[in-house]
Amino acid sequence: MLKKGLALVALGLLAAGLCAWGGVNEPEVEAVAVKLAGEVARGGYGIVTTTELSKWIAAKKPMLIVDTMPFESSFKKGHIPGAVCFELPVEEMKDMDQATRERFVKVLGPDKARTLVFYCGFTKCGRSHNGAVWAKKLGYTDVYRCPGGIKAWKEAGLTVEK
Repeated sequence: MLKKGLALVALGLLAAGLCAWGGVNEPEVEAVAVKLAGEVARGGYGIVTTTELSKWIAAKKPMLIVDTMPFESSFKKGHIPGAVCFELPVEEMKDMDQATRERFVKVLGPDKARTLVFYCGFTKCGRSHNGAVWAKKLGYTDVYRCPGGIKAWKEAGLTVEK
């Protein structure tokens, strides 16, 4: 329950941050926030902000960070330090074929209690939702999504690996 409460607080902060930029279309911000809140609620995972994730990395928190963007066109150009790549589609995945499931589990590893953090390109992107929701479906228990993705990471001035 605490995870869901924190998720709602983070969503509020996300919306407030978007509004503070000025010139942002409020109905668009609202639509993105509502979509994200729905995905988090349906997926049963937590969310972590870019700032929080950077602190986890600095503190050397044991975790696996998964970039869900395409390897050639995104991951190779810059990713969050220590992240591994597992490309997922933007559209919500209702099914995962056996071969993809086996590759996904191999990347995530056997420790179902390991902290997993998924990110994609930006808040509107659904790739990180797919990663987080499928990790939960496969029995992983400490699963997070960093909704701002690599865009928020770069805009925060944080280091990327290539």
